[in-house]
Amino acid sequence: MDASSRTPGDGAPIVVFDGVCGFCTKAVRTILENDSAGAIRFAPLQSPLGGRLMREQGLDPADAETFLFIKDGRALVRSDAAVEVARHLRFPWSALAVLGILPRAVRDPIYRLVAKNRYAWFGRRASCFLPSPEERSRFLDLAE
Repeated sequence: MDASSRTPGDGAPIVVFDGVCGFCTKAVRTILENDSAGAIRFAPLQSPLGGRLMREQGLDPADAETFLFIKDGRALVRSDAAVEVARHLRFPWSALAVLGILPRAVRDPIYRLVAKNRYAWFGRRASCFLPSPEERSRFLDLAE
């Protein structure tokens, strides 16, 4: 079965991210280095699987201003996704989960501001982020 038709079946949490966004790439690197259980899997939204997962949640992969975090069958976006990812990370990153006490009406406008300006502030890569050979198994479209 190829990656474009494969449904992630191991139940691991999945981050669907913008693989050409400098900020998003740095965020993925931070998750890779600080995911204490090594459980989170990744799919660039530019990949067939990432695009499909975005569309299944009503998100346009060509105009995404959010990332998608899927955990236990629930899809989270914007600041809800960021707070939930933080819960999986080692300290000090896990401390960011405390932002979940703020109302979404406060968190999401800040998230949208960063998302809207992410290319201008953090750059845009010419090609999609490629993991190291040791990290490949955590990327769903690349895992064999």
